[in-house]
Amino acid sequence: QVQLVESGGGLVQAGGSLRLSCAASPSTFRFDVIGWYRRFPGKQRELVAAIISGDGTNYADSVKGRFTISRDNAMNRVYLQMSSLRPEDTAVYYCGASGAGRTYWGQGTQVTVSS
Repeated sequence: QVQLVESGGGLVQAGGSLRLSCAASPSTFRFDVIGWYRRFPGKQRELVAAIISGDGTNYADSVKGRFTISRDNAMNRVYLQMSSLRPEDTAVYYCGASGAGRTYWGQGTQVTVSS
């Protein structure tokens, strides 16, 4: 059973930073794509940043230069370092991954940026 567990969300002032962490299991599962997505109230989930196996990273235009995605293969974790946060970054952030023809999601973590 593939599981993705997020942590690290919370409340931060505009201009501040947060780091999200996603623990993926089992450690033997190999993902084709793993990354971070977010959902604004009343909207569909959208890509924030993703690591694509063998093809680098992909970022939403709105977060380029502010967010950095990274992966610790030994720990099977994926991180999202978020800096220069803005109130419009407020959303529920999800870790998502695809592999073996299926897509998996974590439970989500709330990020709230106050102005």
